[in-house]
Amino acid sequence: MLYAVADFCLIPIGLGTPSVAREIAEVQRVLAASGLEYKLHGYGTNLEGPWDRVMECHAAVHATGAPRIATDIRIGTRVDREIASGGNDHKVQRVEEILAASQAGTGTGTGA
Repeated sequence: MLYAVADFCLIPIGLGTPSVAREIAEVQRVLAASGLEYKLHGYGTNLEGPWDRVMECHAAVHATGAPRIATDIRIGTRVDREIASGGNDHKVQRVEEILAASQAGTGTGTGA
């Protein structure tokens, strides 16, 4: 299983309205039912899980009637170690630890 940590922004095209809130809400419903880890933010969603499950969001937006979707996506995968979950949280936590250590004068740290 290829585990993916992704940040994506789905942009429905051809809906006749500038608002995409309904389509994004549908993606959030799909994600809530999926059991995957996710977090909505102002310009997209962070998502973690198996690659094929991460890609289910496109089908959900097409199901709302969107004939086209443009997607901005950044995906990180690893094969050098097992990641069961928490990939995004771990990355943020590691950077916060480095910042805290440098503020305390205990070093710079590496490895995010």
